[in-house]
Amino acid sequence: MKRASSTLILALLTTLPAHAASCSWSAKMEEDEGGRVMTASVCGGPKGDAHLMLTCFERPMLSYDLGAAGGQLEPGISGSFTFKAGDKSLTKKLELEAMYNYFTTELSGPTDPLLALLRGKGDVTVSADKYGEASFSLKGSGPAIGKVLAECGKGSGGEAD
Repeated sequence: MKRASSTLILALLTTLPAHAASCSWSAKMEEDEGGRVMTASVCGGPKGDAHLMLTCFERPMLSYDLGAAGGQLEPGISGSFTFKAGDKSLTKKLELEAMYNYFTTELSGPTDPLLALLRGKGDVTVSADKYGEASFSLKGSGPAIGKVLAECGKGSGGEAD
């Protein structure tokens, strides 16, 4: 029994750091329904299956995929989500993009307060009463977000609305 417990603990300890390392911010070209678009993303949440994604056409657009915790959501819903990093927090209303089952919000531009919060250090926790909370690392967020913002307004990649 002791050996089985030791093996399980060892397996968990060797799995967790690899999983955590794979949840750093990155920016790369991804396919969108209108073509390729620069996307910054990070995974997080208790199972690592939640995602924050940033794209930009005319203005930056933040998407939040709840992962398996979200299940299949009803079209037309929205929710107030609080983003907290360090001693700063802000609340944004996000609308469900039914086609992808992500919550989204259009940001005001490169100086949007939410982008400033996401460029911080440590972690950001995203929470909503109805959907629980998920934490995401901010490691590498500044350069990844910068790559996306550099592409704002440069191509059609998809529809702006």
